[in-house]
Amino acid sequence: MKPIKSIIILLLIAVSSYSCTSDTTSDTNEFTDLEALIKTDVSYGNHESQTYDIYLPEHRDIDTKTLILVHGGGWTSGDKNDMNGFVALIQKDLPNTAIVNMNYRLVDESTEAYPTQINDISAVINHLNANLDAYQISDDFGFIGTSAGAHLALLWSYAFNENELIKMVCSIVGPTNFTDPAYLENLNFNTASLLENLYGIDLTTEFLETVSPYHQVTAAAPPTVLFYGGKDPLVPTSQGDQLQHKLQELGIMHEYTLYPEAGHGWAGLELLDTWSKLKSFIEAHLD
Repeated sequence: MKPIKSIIILLLIAVSSYSCTSDTTSDTNEFTDLEALIKTDVSYGNHESQTYDIYLPEHRDIDTKTLILVHGGGWTSGDKNDMNGFVALIQKDLPNTAIVNMNYRLVDESTEAYPTQINDISAVINHLNANLDAYQISDDFGFIGTSAGAHLALLWSYAFNENELIKMVCSIVGPTNFTDPAYLENLNFNTASLLENLYGIDLTTEFLETVSPYHQVTAAAPPTVLFYGGKDPLVPTSQGDQLQHKLQELGIMHEYTLYPEAGHGWAGLELLDTWSKLKSFIEAHLD
């Protein structure tokens, strides 16, 4: 069975190249007016997949917020380069925001999805916190995730955000509830086989709830923005609907958009609508 693939088209405009520049500091190690800086393939662990790209804006300081991008690919594939469209949009429309575009270890014969990929997100955040002074950013972070990456972003934000570092999280077509019959009985792929490949064969309802954002969300969750497609062949609309209702019950600030004719990704006017809403949400809850 082929894993879920994230097929989201995020950018339809030409993107000019960005040059890497160096920060300027005085002899006393006090930061001056900083130039933009790009660092690629920064290592945050020993595995070759444990790297991220960081885009630091000019004029940043210790109040600069950071968006962390988490790519999709069914937990078994994908790459941070898949999120480069978001990088360009953020740099264009939210120029004062730092960006971290992360890779994480993918599921294979020797690697299970949980807790490996959640641990990688924790490692990225720990690495950023250890380098706040060097990067000149704050410890206020937000997530944008797509498909499997959205699931990971939601789960970390709801179950592992003990220090409330995550100020907002965005899910674009992310699975939210692995106990949902509409998800488990999806005829488009063998969900049971998928979950066994991801987590191992000894699955229990308790474990599926542990890895489901829907079951982990509490009243302490950060503001959440959700986008789903009404004709998504991979992630049923109930995944977004159920989480939206749970967020409403808990009194959590959230927004939910369902595009009735969209699938597992979209373009055109729907894409413009997504970015417009997401940009406003980021400005309200992160900037």
